[in-house]
Amino acid sequence: MHTVEETPAWYAIRTRSRHEKLVNQQLASRDIEAFLPLVTRRRRWADRWKEVSFPLFPGYCFARFPCERRPLVFSAVGFVQILGINGDPTPVPDCEVEAVRKLVTSTLPLDPHPYLKEGMEVEVVRGPLEGVRGVLVRKGRHARFVVAIHLIQQAASVELDAADVEPVR
Repeated sequence: MHTVEETPAWYAIRTRSRHEKLVNQQLASRDIEAFLPLVTRRRRWADRWKEVSFPLFPGYCFARFPCERRPLVFSAVGFVQILGINGDPTPVPDCEVEAVRKLVTSTLPLDPHPYLKEGMEVEVVRGPLEGVRGVLVRKGRHARFVVAIHLIQQAASVELDAADVEPVR
């Protein structure tokens, strides 16, 4: 009986803390296309400065494989789960993985940034409004931040630098 091999897709792999590089290496050694976006930072040691690579998304790496190769992924030391919806692995669109790959291979300075979307509850982390929580109604270089008094159904908004707000955890 002949089976048609499934087309490989990109999946987000959650790893144990600080196991991203190990999982990535194991997957690559098993002939699974693996991608771990890294950023390089200068760190000071007791006697010198050193360039150190850190995962752009701590706790995650990406792998491209057909579903029948999942057991090879599950057996990697440090593997936690393949992300998905209702327990079913959900592919990451190729264009998103390629966009991140272009970012990390460019010469542009790159920093991790909290995932923000309009309608999300956020907290101001710098400036005169530090510690204030509200709702992000517009994002971009400047974020429109709204503080509401629900009981009286009134609100006030202000524009802030987008780097000064983070999602409420």
